[in-house]
Amino acid sequence: MEPDADEVVFDSSYFRIYKNGKVDRLHRPPLVAAGVDDATGVVSKDVVLDAGTGLFVRVFLPKEQDQETGKMLPVLVYFHGGGFIIESANSATYHNYLNSVASAAGVLVVSVNYRLAPENPLPAGYDDSWAGLQWAVSAQDDWIAEHGDTARVFVAGDSAGGNIVHEMLLRASSNKGPRIEGAIVLHPFFGGSTAIDGESDDAVPKGSKIWAVACPGAANGVDDPRMNPTAPGAPALEKLGCERLLVCTAQEDWLVARGRAYYGAVAASAWRGSAAWHETEGEGHVFFLRDPGCDKAKQLMDRVVAFISGA
Repeated sequence: MEPDADEVVFDSSYFRIYKNGKVDRLHRPPLVAAGVDDATGVVSKDVVLDAGTGLFVRVFLPKEQDQETGKMLPVLVYFHGGGFIIESANSATYHNYLNSVASAAGVLVVSVNYRLAPENPLPAGYDDSWAGLQWAVSAQDDWIAEHGDTARVFVAGDSAGGNIVHEMLLRASSNKGPRIEGAIVLHPFFGGSTAIDGESDDAVPKGSKIWAVACPGAANGVDDPRMNPTAPGAPALEKLGCERLLVCTAQEDWLVARGRAYYGAVAASAWRGSAAWHETEGEGHVFFLRDPGCDKAKQLMDRVVAFISGA
């Protein structure tokens, strides 16, 4: 073993990465069982999709009095964040957030608990997410069959989950996948080997180190098209497989420049859909998960709800 193999190359309050590839997960929110949420009345359940890999989804259904009689609900497939390294669909963070989304937007939510790196490097997380999306639109589940409108499918995710959304849109178009009405990209985790306009000095090395752990087999490192959608040779953005796109960032987010660049590149491409933009002033990365009750988090929720409704 190299004498400096245990050297820390990345340290944050969420996780610590060592030179030898080991990861310490420092952010471990409590896990919450599925069931009835007292605050919103939303009911949830877990469905195992692959016992061999442990892949499961958590499905959220708004309470009946929030649903119009006989009206089918849009289906929102959600991918959690965490740098591909931490978090889960059954953590308190995402369980509580998606209860709120299901209630406020009147949607049936399918939250995918994809496998994490480094134990399961990408593309495992992408493949699990694709399996979860395909399962949701197949309406094999009784809740989805009875209440879900699979003609109105949305995908959404924050941070690494926003990155996954991009990959799902490309897979949907290239694999004759499901029709996706809209995609919501919240504070997306994108990067590259060269700093772009407005990017902080530490953003490139920070993103590169996380990506190296998440996807060590990437031929072009952090310029892999899945991490850098505008890198040379990346799939054309006009191929995004959805009709509408909402890109959300925050002014103090260390990834804000990448989010702006992604929106700008999509808007300037030959993609035939409609792209919308929402930037929150004075807030940092995924602030809406840390402080969901603040005014700006409520404003972001309102924007998400309006997008889903088509407003």
